[in-house]
Amino acid sequence: MPLQTPPSTRRRRTMRVAAGALAAAAVLTGPQAFAAAETGRPAGPRDTVQRHLDGLVSADGFPGVLASVRGADGRVRDYTAGPVPRDGQVRIGSNTKIFTAVVVLQLVGEGRIGLDATVEHYLPGVVQGHGNDGRRITVRQLLQQTSGLPDYDDVLFTKSQDLVDKSHSYYQPRRLVDAALTNAPHFTPGAKWEYSNTNYVLAGLIVEQVTERPIGEEITNRIIRPLGLRDTYWPGVGEQRLRGTHPRGYVAVAPGAEWVDVTDMDPSLGWAAGQLVSTPDELRTFFEALVGGKLLKPAQQAAMMTTVPAPGFEPTGEYAYGLGIARHALPCGGDAWGHGGDIQGFETRNLVTRDGRSAVVAVTALPTGEQMLAHVNESVETALCTTDH
Repeated sequence: MPLQTPPSTRRRRTMRVAAGALAAAAVLTGPQAFAAAETGRPAGPRDTVQRHLDGLVSADGFPGVLASVRGADGRVRDYTAGPVPRDGQVRIGSNTKIFTAVVVLQLVGEGRIGLDATVEHYLPGVVQGHGNDGRRITVRQLLQQTSGLPDYDDVLFTKSQDLVDKSHSYYQPRRLVDAALTNAPHFTPGAKWEYSNTNYVLAGLIVEQVTERPIGEEITNRIIRPLGLRDTYWPGVGEQRLRGTHPRGYVAVAPGAEWVDVTDMDPSLGWAAGQLVSTPDELRTFFEALVGGKLLKPAQQAAMMTTVPAPGFEPTGEYAYGLGIARHALPCGGDAWGHGGDIQGFETRNLVTRDGRSAVVAVTALPTGEQMLAHVNESVETALCTTDH
């Protein structure tokens, strides 16, 4: 990863290390092919969405882009820019948090977890030290990102070279939590909002404590299989290669440096906060089902979508955060829901509206500044707001 990413750019990542400018696009090899196709039909002419995605490659320097869009007309279109397969598998990073939140909320609906029960109740003695106290933090505050707990990323990954040097390192969940707890809490639980991957690792540990089954298995049995997501999966322990058709993912370790291929890596650094693999089309399908009320009971759906202000969630635009999902005011009016995720080699951004429009955009390298990230976000907004695709 590059040398210095502004803090507001980093908050959404599974990896929030320092980053810098991307290497020049000339480093890429292979054809700069562009395609847009309605699912199951031949490619059509370029539209506004395609032009935005092309610009992410030609102007911003991303190696490649994949996208899946359901327009106001109800049709689904898959897009690519750069040398990438259509609807290939990508690491979805912090989008994993929404899957974890859904499992927790399903267990709440089953009476097995209490949203306002403490972390200490489920994980005795796990959150303690340096002023951190699981007796004062609730499950709701974990999911809402209002716990005040520090982020383990800030301890384990401190320089850009770590994204390469530690890409094959395996991290047990408790190692991630323990690393975070070497720092003091950032604020009193409930006092404010601040993004921390530690919250969702703890949420995953609570699921495992309650169900006595692995969090990845619970996500698979409760979400992935019922929705028929064939290309979405939880990588096994030590599994570093993507299983299906996929693009390559890259980082650069200094401004102007050549791309380093980090497609094969150990995603355990994200675990319940960022381990999943999916495709743009299947991630879009998941978000449509979630916002459409197909995964949670009404009480838990309402709890998930009750938001608090989330300053800095993205460098541009207005966002509010619920229980694992964020609400965003669209420039064309109305609100959309989503999250997004970053991990070595890949970034995804996604939004879905209650009236059925949805979009997922995945780029095959992490952005290295607010402008690049803003352009990815703008491409998602364009997909929801335009009418010519």
